[in-house]
Amino acid sequence: MWKLKQMGVVLRYVNDKECVIERFIGIVHVVDTCSHSLKDALSALFVKHGLSLSKLRGQGYDGASNMRGEFNGLKALILEENPYAMYIHCFSHQLQLIVVVVAKSIIAVKDCFSYVSMIVNTTGASCKRKDQLRMLEHERLVKELNDEVRTSGKGQNQETSLVRPGDTRWGSHYVTLLRLCAMWPSVEKVLENIRDDTTSSEVRSTARGLLRKMNDYEFVFVMHLMKYLLGITNELSYALQRRDQNIVQAMILIDAVKSQLHDFRNTGWKIICDEVNRFCEVNVISLIDMEDTITRPGYRRQSITNDHYYRVEIFTEVVDLIIQEMNNRFSEASTDLLRCMACLDPRDSFSQFDINQLMRFTTWYPEDFSAGDCLCLPQQLRNFIVLVRHHPRFSTITDLGSFAQEMVKSGNHLIFQLVYRMIELTLVLPVATASVERAFSAMKLVKSDLRNRMQDEWMNDSLIVYIEKDIFSTIDNEKILQRFQSMSTRRNQLSSLSQTETTSSPSIYSLVICNVLNFYSYVISNVLELYYL
Repeated sequence: MWKLKQMGVVLRYVNDKECVIERFIGIVHVVDTCSHSLKDALSALFVKHGLSLSKLRGQGYDGASNMRGEFNGLKALILEENPYAMYIHCFSHQLQLIVVVVAKSIIAVKDCFSYVSMIVNTTGASCKRKDQLRMLEHERLVKELNDEVRTSGKGQNQETSLVRPGDTRWGSHYVTLLRLCAMWPSVEKVLENIRDDTTSSEVRSTARGLLRKMNDYEFVFVMHLMKYLLGITNELSYALQRRDQNIVQAMILIDAVKSQLHDFRNTGWKIICDEVNRFCEVNVISLIDMEDTITRPGYRRQSITNDHYYRVEIFTEVVDLIIQEMNNRFSEASTDLLRCMACLDPRDSFSQFDINQLMRFTTWYPEDFSAGDCLCLPQQLRNFIVLVRHHPRFSTITDLGSFAQEMVKSGNHLIFQLVYRMIELTLVLPVATASVERAFSAMKLVKSDLRNRMQDEWMNDSLIVYIEKDIFSTIDNEKILQRFQSMSTRRNQLSSLSQTETTSSPSIYSLVICNVLNFYSYVISNVLELYYL
């Protein structure tokens, strides 16, 4: 049952309060993962919930060829039926691919991540080693507190452990590097104990090699360089996974990261060198003279200085490759549609506002802007920009989502209906597929080893109840009992049971859960009030 092919679907929409909402609507079983099978399954799911692909205004997937293929991908099949369902490649997924490319292209970075994984795996291979690392780290912290080297306070000096980096989540690489640097002396001590005490020659040899690598200046340099670069993009990675993130805000964040990377390329060399040198002095690692001559790695007859090797062939090459990948993978941020959407950026009193660009915006969605609307829109845009630039309640807003909510509160969405429609179209475009990834992560909790024979319908109902628990928690138990009571004749009247009996009786609890699973379709249609243009 674990080998079934399934597709998760999340619907993104804007409610009547102009809040961006993402709701998981189900897991769909597919025969295979070809684009036509996915399209048929998606169409059937829309029909089941009374939705129509013709009203779809945005679609977002990861980088798989069957999803984003230009000719036969799911994106292309949906665009054939609805040319207004604009496609956005998941920004978060593209961001993760950048580290993969850098790690595979530059040998020094690839070796660094490989050795970091080996260090984490070796020190955490058994409970005994984990406990030993935890004890050594605790003793070190206590000693530093007693020597007043480290300060104490609420939330400080919490117990930590090494985290194994995941290939698909580059945020985990950043956390791993941070904790490895913080726990460096304790990790070294654990590896020394493994080298001295283990009876296995293979494990002893591995520990000896890892200790030698941890005392290598190049390894420490690359580790700190990647830690700094991952730190620059870490906030962007988390921001892109927010459910209320909009395309305009995402583009702003990406431009900010690109600018920060360019600044780091010009001024970051001294920052990294100083940080690495301080780290080496604290942990008794031999420093190198940047003016010394070495044999260029991989070239027997070429001699270069340490300064050239570390500055040009590692630092500059890594930073340039990340900048290049950022520009290549986010090149769609310069397309006409997204340039038009950028004109709705409310920062600095709509400094990028351009009526001509916004009029081009209507050409992408002719179903939403009639010929009569296009005649009225230029004047409405002029009136709109005058209002927001002179009204104090809009002057401090820097986010399009917050601006849209303020329009609803002030009633201006009824006055400037065409502008409001543009904002809605911008907000519904998906930025990342993090909600779908969370749904598949939740599947591991619902379909466990003890419940590995769940059928599709049961698992789908359970996932909806679990993932959308914030909605189901608002449903009164009495309504559920009444609905279940009316389904067929019961021996007892469930509605007459007290709250204590309802929560304590396993049989009644089972009835409530079963009824919730059957009740989800009612919630989807009546509580969510699915709205999409």
